[in-house]
Amino acid sequence: MRRKLVAGNWKMHGSLTENEALLAGVLAGVAGAKTEVAVCVPFPYLAQAQAKLNGSAIAWGAQNLSQHGKGAFTGEVSAAMLRDFGCKYVIVGHSERRSLYGETDALVAEKFEAAQAAGLVPILCVGETLSEREGGITEEVVARQLDAVIGKSGVGALADAVVAYEPVWAIGTGKTATPQQAQEVHAFIRGKIAGLDPAVAEGLIIQYGGSMKASNAAELLAQPDIDGGLIGGASLVAEEFLAICKAA
Repeated sequence: MRRKLVAGNWKMHGSLTENEALLAGVLAGVAGAKTEVAVCVPFPYLAQAQAKLNGSAIAWGAQNLSQHGKGAFTGEVSAAMLRDFGCKYVIVGHSERRSLYGETDALVAEKFEAAQAAGLVPILCVGETLSEREGGITEEVVARQLDAVIGKSGVGALADAVVAYEPVWAIGTGKTATPQQAQEVHAFIRGKIAGLDPAVAEGLIIQYGGSMKASNAAELLAQPDIDGGLIGGASLVAEEFLAICKAA
């Protein structure tokens, strides 16, 4: 049976005071949990997350990284820098990075490679927009996004990664893919990988990342190919996040 991973993506939220209370609440609530739990925090709060979570059952990570190892790239943060702060995970190719900052499939593949080269576990985000879903090309879009990474790093690289399916139309909109819709795409992803390497496909954690919350987590996580959640807004409320972890 594949393990479950619930990761909180804080986006551009938080303060030192708010984080302290949120992390304390999550720490108290996950004691003894069988589900793997992680939080991906904004860069300025990595030191706080490291200090608070070090030695606990909760892993931490970042929401982005540079594809470059070092150099004259003002404002960028390298994978090695993230490792200095004890990060295990880094989110790669989140839909907001793709849509707002123009990250291409090729650039996402470079970032994925840079993360793994430094020993980080990339959480690779894939997913379609509303117009793409309505146009019937969801699988084509997801396949293209996966192929960019597989073409650069090889299918074997996914054995040390996580994939998060995030239907763009269900992020921050209050809309959520039905369990059946989500399962269909998760099964497609696993099937595509299985066609290249069955063992990698079987062990791959595929998270759902489209407005999962306490009220719908159990039904989503009951689907055979949904192995956890990449949680946005719900991860900013300890009780809500912990309810999702419990459902997993």
